[in-house]
Amino acid sequence: MANTGYAPLFETKKVKGSFIYKLFAASMFVGIVLIWIYRATHVTEHGRLVWMGMFVAELWFGFYWILTQAHRWNRVYRQTFKDRLSQRYENDLPRVDIFVCTADPTIEPPMMVINTVLSVMAYDYPPEKLSVYLSDDGGSDLTFYALLEASRFAKHWIPYCKRFGVEPRSPDAYFRSDSDELEAIQAQHLASVKKLYQGMEERIELAEKLGKIPKTAVLEHRGFSKWDSFSSRRDHDTILQILIDGRDVEAKDIEGCRLPTLVYLAREKRPRHFHNFKAGAMNALIRVSSEISNGPIILNVDCDMYSNNSESIRDALCFFLDEEKGRDVAFVQFPQNFHNLTKNELYGGSMRVIGQIEFQGLDGCGGPMYIGTGCFHRRDTLCGRKLTKGSMFDWKQSTAPRTGESAAELEERVKELASCTFEKNTQWGKEMGLKYGCPVEDVITGLSIQCRGWKSMYFNPERKGFLGVAGTTLDQTLVQHKRWSEGDLQILLSKHGPVWNGLGRINFGLIMGYCVYCLWSPNCFATLYYSIIPSLYLLKGHPLFPQVSSFWILPFVYVIIGEHACSLAEYFCCGGTALGWWNEQRMWLYKRTSSYLFAAVDTFLKLVGYSDSGFVISAKVSDTDVSERYEQEKMEFGAVSPMFTVLSSLAMLNLLCLAVVFVNMIRAGVLESVHETVALQMLLCGVLVLINLPLYDAAFFRKDKGRMPSSVTLQSILVALLLCSCCAFL
Repeated sequence: MANTGYAPLFETKKVKGSFIYKLFAASMFVGIVLIWIYRATHVTEHGRLVWMGMFVAELWFGFYWILTQAHRWNRVYRQTFKDRLSQRYENDLPRVDIFVCTADPTIEPPMMVINTVLSVMAYDYPPEKLSVYLSDDGGSDLTFYALLEASRFAKHWIPYCKRFGVEPRSPDAYFRSDSDELEAIQAQHLASVKKLYQGMEERIELAEKLGKIPKTAVLEHRGFSKWDSFSSRRDHDTILQILIDGRDVEAKDIEGCRLPTLVYLAREKRPRHFHNFKAGAMNALIRVSSEISNGPIILNVDCDMYSNNSESIRDALCFFLDEEKGRDVAFVQFPQNFHNLTKNELYGGSMRVIGQIEFQGLDGCGGPMYIGTGCFHRRDTLCGRKLTKGSMFDWKQSTAPRTGESAAELEERVKELASCTFEKNTQWGKEMGLKYGCPVEDVITGLSIQCRGWKSMYFNPERKGFLGVAGTTLDQTLVQHKRWSEGDLQILLSKHGPVWNGLGRINFGLIMGYCVYCLWSPNCFATLYYSIIPSLYLLKGHPLFPQVSSFWILPFVYVIIGEHACSLAEYFCCGGTALGWWNEQRMWLYKRTSSYLFAAVDTFLKLVGYSDSGFVISAKVSDTDVSERYEQEKMEFGAVSPMFTVLSSLAMLNLLCLAVVFVNMIRAGVLESVHETVALQMLLCGVLVLINLPLYDAAFFRKDKGRMPSSVTLQSILVALLLCSCCAFL
């Protein structure tokens, strides 16, 4: 470094303690192998098929545990040097295009959407090099009206943010934060800008309540003429409106400073054309933005994921612009974090172990996956460029947008790029842009980029880059994980999967890391088997595990204690609580026995032509009663759902089995002998009952609207009784 004068813009460090973990992992592997040996050498004559089923389940658990070691074997973390970036490139920074995607104003409220938009417009970055695009796949005039209001408020909000250096720069989040210790001058400005925000909020919410836009607003802006009586959410022309034209030197805030470009896009929708959900919206944005601003760097965020760190762009650029190590970086992924989590994370929504441990491990194997939000991309790699020897990121040579056209002329020329028919007979959705045909278009797109030779980087700064909204009901959480796990399994089974497409192209550890997520849904079968069969055979008095006095009990005990102790330690290291970890274990069980089950079934049905996956938008708002129960950490079981029927049936089965066994033990007075022969089965059944206490409470005791529907409770009891009866006759 001293000889060449090269000072890196970022550095990579290994996480400490990897050697100790590797020793522990080696001992765990020995324990797993001993369990396999026990199953293979102690097959019982009675219940041979059941015993072999246990063997297969344990083979699967062991195999899957081995895959997860790719996340922990070589963990790294990154540190950026933004001061060096400023010294080197402050006057020559690349243009950045930011994509915000929304799809339904009823599920994703316009006020939430524009708070995200305003937060990214206020980045600590030259405004003339910043362009923000809102893709509205709902084609809603209400969303357009909200964005129009935001474009006016931005003239006051952006200078306030930059003058006082506030964080976060989402107005709603900032106003909710503590602002009691402000200096008099800032407090005065805050009161003024807050009053403007409240006025904007009232106008938008009134329009939302009335279901129509004020006539004065309709007459003031030509954009509203694009909505007519023939337009609908799924049948309308392309609507492209440049609300703030960054090329216009007169587009300034109240302090006379330039404003970022702000664009609204509702791509053309026709009933006879499949629109490819978010992937289609992103590809339309890539094409449209190439003619308006053509930033060589693209950031995409979900509409609920506001910017929490005004320097995130500069952090990302440290990876792209590093002269030595940035040449092969295709995208920089920030973690998903959430601002509405309860203290003990009722639904395990933080995914803290994934974000703080597993993605560090992926980063050490070649880079994290693309998770669809909070990700900075190079435009050329998104458009299909392959990595070649000597590839350089020459952002200075990226074509500048035209300047001779008016905004209206530019809109008219460019809107064809967002038409339904533009992609016909092109490589869009195949080799260019985000890939089509998968519910998790982000993951498969990131994998294909990595298979073209590019690397990705994971950056988890101390101040979180983005904060979003986690699900506030059990149903929302399970449905979301059903979509994710179904899409990941489809990737594994496709020609674009990490095994078929990645071998020889990406690091083998990265292939293993991808397979951990791609095999989420098949986990359901082994988990269901372990949740049902040992309890039923406990009812029959047939042992499926070694006796307490046997040597073979030791590997089972060691693996069980070791795995859960390691899991608890990881959770604590990530800042979680003991009760939060317990909630995480419950959600682990619930996802594997419901979300993943339905995902696996739907995927296999789709393979034979009986099912077709659709994109499900997770609700970002909840009723007041639901929100109150969520804040009190009461699980929500109020919906009638087949997933709840499965969960409740398993819970009732284990409760029934444990109760019957205890009653029989007390009557027969054989506590010691039972303890000797079926101790692990009783422990397993008891833990399953304990982990389901909130479900029993919702089924039998609660009176609020979040209780389990009576029909679901009755069905689950009947299913449990039926299974117990069938077992008794076998």
